[in-house]
Amino acid sequence: MRLFITILLALIALVFARPAALKTVIVSYPNDTPSSVVDKAMKEVVNAGGIITHEYSLIKGFAAKVSDSMIDTINTLTENYTPLVESDSIVTISNN
Repeated sequence: MRLFITILLALIALVFARPAALKTVIVSYPNDTPSSVVDKAMKEVVNAGGIITHEYSLIKGFAAKVSDSMIDTINTLTENYTPLVESDSIVTISNN
């Protein structure tokens, strides 16, 4: 009976345990930012369970799927080169 209750509780915990929702963001840095700063930020995102979806070549930055806490971490990785973290969204042009 105890085994049954233990298994039941474990199954209930699995059902209600959901991973943290990831937000899609674009992280960009000032033009004078060293590549090592951007690389460190991308490495931190991956280590925290985030996903790098694109690395930009025209600007210093990347797109990623990250948790809210990772956004705070990205913002505090360096004092000299403050990143701009924006929600990624679809942009359209309307003729109306």
